[in-house]
Amino acid sequence: MTEQTPKTRDDYTYFRDVHTRWYDNDVYGHVNNAVYYFYIDSVINDFLIKEGGLDFINGPTIGIVPETRCRFRKPLRFPEVVDAGLAVKKLGRTSVVYDVSLFRKDDQDAAAEGHFVHVFVDRNKQDQPRPIPEQIRSALATLCRDGD
Repeated sequence: MTEQTPKTRDDYTYFRDVHTRWYDNDVYGHVNNAVYYFYIDSVINDFLIKEGGLDFINGPTIGIVPETRCRFRKPLRFPEVVDAGLAVKKLGRTSVVYDVSLFRKDDQDAAAEGHFVHVFVDRNKQDQPRPIPEQIRSALATLCRDGD
């Protein structure tokens, strides 16, 4: 397996702060690996709510997560405030593939790189994909990178 070059801040145009919490650290003194997924999920959903108008309480369409992964490059620790870079790698009719990297302040290289997929479905049935709602699609389109 070849080691890929870390992603950098230049790979992203949209950033959101993530505040680490006291209980995010594990016994080894750094943020536990599972917590990175909370950060990634929170950044994406914050974007969908604020920029795409996602109504996660009453909206007829919701996003479910069939796939995630994370590459850990450098440890994060409480009480750091982390910059999360968000991009859309692939915007389909019913799904979206996100690229999210977490950066220490003043660090150009990613501390962690996340891959996250949403498939949009009917809130009640959740068994068939539905087209991404237009307001959400428009917001996501602003995050698409050239060449992806």
